Amino acid sequence: MYTHLQLRDSARPPVSLATLHKMKADGEKIASLTCYDASFAVLVDEADADLVLVGDSLGMVIQGHDTTVPVTMDDMVYHCRAVSRGLHRPLLMADLPFASYPTKDIALANSVRLMQEGGAEIVKLESGPSQLEIVEFLATHDIAVCAHLGLKPQSVHKTGGFRVQGRSDDAAERMLQNAIDLEAAGADMILLECIPTSLGQKITEALRVPVIGIGAGPHTDGQILVLYDVLGITTGRQPRFVLNCMAEAGDNLTAMRQFVQAVKAGSYPAPEHCFD
Repeated sequence: MYTHLQLRDSARPPVSLATLHKMKADGEKIASLTCYDASFAVLVDEADADLVLVGDSLGMVIQGHDTTVPVTMDDMVYHCRAVSRGLHRPLLMADLPFASYPTKDIALANSVRLMQEGGAEIVKLESGPSQLEIVEFLATHDIAVCAHLGLKPQSVHKTGGFRVQGRSDDAAERMLQNAIDLEAAGADMILLECIPTSLGQKITEALRVPVIGIGAGPHTDGQILVLYDVLGITTGRQPRFVLNCMAEAGDNLTAMRQFVQAVKAGSYPAPEHCFD
């Protein structure tokens, strides 16, 4: 019983939102990876990742789809439940998939599924001005929420593909204000994907909550990558921000540890991984 209390004073206490807030305040980088099954979860845990995301990216890297759109709630609950069985230290976050949060009540019901059935501790949704009420509603029901801004993979059919977002002054200003509004609505964390380095820095400095980046420059509070990219499993053309750690590592655990250490040391992302 009370596992979190028993482990609080251990050498590897469980990561909580309070932990991540303290890391931001102390300037310690947050290292994050996606994960989709129990076996890799054990290794990600051992590599000392702080945050693990069961991402709807599983639709592409696990299921072989071209986008994340086909991923269902049942898919997310299944994979989240598997990952939760292999984790002890990292905070576990899970995506609300495409069209799973069209109203406040449906968003709440699906968030509860991810937490009760899947073991998630925080849910992530791709955000915009229309999601402010949903974030606020979830927050009032004690659901921890991460809001996703920038490139939003669930919206690729609407936005015209996987493109860098926020490059124009107007777009950057809207995204900055959106991030501020989401924090005010109760978002506990912000994830920024594929935006210019300067915008990533402005948003991170403007917010009190932790900001995690993927292709958002070196100034965010932490970095996240798809696990399969880090392990060099992904085939074909890859995003600019990908760091393949298997080339020098030789085994999965060493590769994961190298990624975590690169984030902590600030050597990743390097300029070649960033957007102007």
